[in-house]
Amino acid sequence: MNKMLKAFGIVLGMSAALAGVAQAAPTEVRIGVALEPPMLDPTAGAAEAIDIVVYQNIFEGLTRIDQNGEVQPGLAESWTISDDGLTYTFKLHDGVTFHDGTSFDAEDVKFTFDRILGENSVNAHKEFYTPITAITVVDPLTVSMTLDHVVGRFLFDLGRGDAVIVAPESADNNANEPIGTGPFAFVQWDKGSRVVLEAYGPYWGAPVHLTKATYVFISDTATVTNALLAGDIDGTNNFAAEALAVFEGNPQFKVLVGTTEGETILATNNRKAPFDNLKVRQAMAHAIDRKAIIDGATYGYGTPIGAPFAPHNPYYVDLTDTYSYDPAAAKALLAEAGYPDGFAATLKLPPVAYARLSGQIIASQFAEIGIKLNLINVEWAQWLEDVYSNKDFDLTIVSHVEPFDIGNYANPDYYFGYDNKQFQALIETLNGTIDEAKRKELAIEAQTILAKDAVNGYLFELAQTGVWNAKLTGMWQNSPIEGLVLRDIAWTE
Repeated sequence: MNKMLKAFGIVLGMSAALAGVAQAAPTEVRIGVALEPPMLDPTAGAAEAIDIVVYQNIFEGLTRIDQNGEVQPGLAESWTISDDGLTYTFKLHDGVTFHDGTSFDAEDVKFTFDRILGENSVNAHKEFYTPITAITVVDPLTVSMTLDHVVGRFLFDLGRGDAVIVAPESADNNANEPIGTGPFAFVQWDKGSRVVLEAYGPYWGAPVHLTKATYVFISDTATVTNALLAGDIDGTNNFAAEALAVFEGNPQFKVLVGTTEGETILATNNRKAPFDNLKVRQAMAHAIDRKAIIDGATYGYGTPIGAPFAPHNPYYVDLTDTYSYDPAAAKALLAEAGYPDGFAATLKLPPVAYARLSGQIIASQFAEIGIKLNLINVEWAQWLEDVYSNKDFDLTIVSHVEPFDIGNYANPDYYFGYDNKQFQALIETLNGTIDEAKRKELAIEAQTILAKDAVNGYLFELAQTGVWNAKLTGMWQNSPIEGLVLRDIAWTE
């Protein structure tokens, strides 16, 4: 009898223990992403899909960009800048290893940037690092870089996926078997299906909460929806806005709506009449009803902008009221410009929903002030040739997704042909300024000039619309740089 009671007690104890295990928070996450990366080496390809998987997860840079778009220490624990702004000296973290067990030191930093700057480099943004004229290994944990001119955003550029540190022992194989220093190590890539990462035990930094992360490639909205509802995946960082209603109000999910780096603009050919006339551009700006465009083209999830800066950027200033929606003022300006009856123009639209939907709405809005738009749908190859390369267009709609690309406006040969010597001098000063407070002041001045000149029609910032299991925390709401960073993601009880 006693043996039976004892056995029964053991069973009860085991049941309780198993119940405790069952109730414990999981430590693995499965994330649905729309695009499979073409490779897994961010220093050798431009596709955002690469960084979504590897940036700050497998690979790290000397600096890193946080979810507010600000520069934080990465593999460099600190740095000093010479008085002339030309030499950066980085103190590296000690005890860092790559996922294959090899040590990280200053020689790896030198190898990485020599590789980026090499004659055979395939780095997508080599131009960010060409100002580097010398890389000096001071000691195993100290490295210095000398520039040929002051680059105000140099620390930001070091935090991009293009500048992650790689090792000479493994760099040639990173496209398929990436080896970095990050909190997660590559496990496997089932082509066409998924990439699996696991937490790297000897990671030098703060421990992460997850033990495993699986990126599942699902391009179809209906399939992603079903996978979320069935629990086959635990979240996705950018879900189709038109289908979000399925998850809003559902207590099993949280919908995170933030901003990306995608400034959506009505790009204008400033070199071509009548768009070389400021009053015409001002009239068009007054004719734009951003709310109607956002409601119709983004299902209400876009964020209005008045200049080419993302609202999450520390330098952002709200300039949406520079030319408020005012059709009467638009008509008056057109008359002053010599177009009392308006004019006809073409609007070339690339094959993305936000552009073609926005184009239809803007055509209707412009018709109210006498501007008749002929909508021309083009594929990306034709858009790149006609609009971007040959500048053969009147108007177009596109999202510019490169972080901190306001410098494009200082290039009169860029496709929208804005040529303002005052602005060009301002950007040159901004590029050569290191002090953050002064940089912000200059960036706000630059945005204000572009807004007043109505260089383009500034419409909205593309939204990041994530759908996640309600018990997950630590996901980035905004996307100030390409990537889906895992380090803070955790399950709650």
